Amino acid sequence: MSIDSAKKPKKGRPKIDSEAVNVRFERAALDNLDSWIAQNGPPYVTRPEAIRRLIKLGLEAFKKAS
Repeated sequence: MSIDSAKKPKKGRPKIDSEAVNVRFERAALDNLDSWIAQNGPPYVTRPEAIRRLIKLGLEAFKKAS
């Protein structure tokens, strides 16, 4: 068996059913987001994770109001 035919383990993130969404925020919105992260993150979360959590909270509130 040659080296080329040997199966190599895949590197990187595992595949998940997702799609990248690029969004531009005004500075004031980012400041508010950073403030929310400081108050609500267990000890620290990234901006993308904070945005995911806030969207989830907003959608849950929307479902309850409907």
